[in-house]
Amino acid sequence: MDYGHRLAFGTFVTPGNAQPHAPVALAQLSERLGYDLVTFQDHPYQPRFHDTWTLLSYVAASTETIRLAPNVLNLPLRQPLVYGRAAASLDLLSGGRLDLGIGAGGFWDAIEAMGGRRLTPGQGVDALEEAIDLMRGLWAPEERGGLRGGDYYPAVGAKRGPQPAHRIPLWIGAYKPRMLRLTGRKGDGWLPSLGYMRPDEIGVHTARIDDAAAAAGRDPGEITRLLNISGGEGADQLADLALTHGFSTFIVASDDPAAMTRFIQETAPEVREAVESERSRVSRSR
Repeated sequence: MDYGHRLAFGTFVTPGNAQPHAPVALAQLSERLGYDLVTFQDHPYQPRFHDTWTLLSYVAASTETIRLAPNVLNLPLRQPLVYGRAAASLDLLSGGRLDLGIGAGGFWDAIEAMGGRRLTPGQGVDALEEAIDLMRGLWAPEERGGLRGGDYYPAVGAKRGPQPAHRIPLWIGAYKPRMLRLTGRKGDGWLPSLGYMRPDEIGVHTARIDDAAAAAGRDPGEITRLLNISGGEGADQLADLALTHGFSTFIVASDDPAAMTRFIQETAPEVREAVESERSRVSRSR
């Protein structure tokens, strides 16, 4: 299902700290090349990586126009009210350039080793939903009363605010049925990786999101479909993913400047042309 969203392209840069400024330089290159978005994975237990939030803040100050996002924020180690306020601050400081990819966690031994609470898969989904409600409530200072958490984030009367510079979208990294249904109910976007899905699973996943959205009284087309890719995919494959499954943002996982350049200068224009051509054809036939 093509929802007609504008196509966008991003990069997925490894936040390695062996050469501390290398990820920053790749983010700056992404901006110069004309990418819309630069993203970084968030694994706070990985000593070879920068802290992703610190890196995002540094990159925001080192760029001017490119949007920024964690891909995805590890909420079991990121207290949602604290990071919701940090997100609002970074969004204000960057001129409304922050987006948030969020996840329920998965590497539980490592999470527990860093002081996080080990959760079952079901508890992880419940905790993520609670976190979404808290962050959205925090960003709505016009609403009355303090914020209250639940079983996983027991905040009591926390103050609201500040309001971000723009409505920060929450993109959910999801593959399992409960997470996909949560995406449909409350997510602003779906952010999976192509390499983690079989081709025959994609339609099933999108249908779960759409059904849950409709059941919650939402228009499924409101949910942005983003996809982490290797960059080696052909333009025809990406155009088909856009037209058949509604993906509108493709994020290239690469630290190779030549590959990043080749994709945005060669593949991306071909994808745009193919999608726009098909949309025009469908529009004329109506």
